[in-house]
Amino acid sequence: QVQLAESGGGSVQAGGSLRLSCAVSGNTARGYLMGWFRQAPGKEREGVAYIDKRDDTRYEDSVKGRFTISRENFKNTMSLQMDNLVPDDTAMYYCAADPLYRELEAGRATYWGQGTQVTVSS
Repeated sequence: QVQLAESGGGSVQAGGSLRLSCAVSGNTARGYLMGWFRQAPGKEREGVAYIDKRDDTRYEDSVKGRFTISRENFKNTMSLQMDNLVPDDTAMYYCAADPLYRELEAGRATYWGQGTQVTVSS
């Protein structure tokens, strides 16, 4: 079993930055593919960024160049550095983990956190 817990959300003005963290317990983060998802009110959940076991990364087009996903294995955490935030980034952000990339990317990850709210004002 894996437990995920997000932290670091908050309210910022457009152009600001936030760093989200996902603490992994119950197993090592290195054994899983991990990602960040977000869901805005009235919209479907979407994948934002993914990191695989080799630390290769992928990003949704709207966040490329602004968001950076990373692992800190010695802390058993995963992070999402979000820079140059825009109001459209406002959403509940979730971290997720799964042994299979196709399941993670499809939004069918086995493990999910409870979410952390990010609000960006113009």
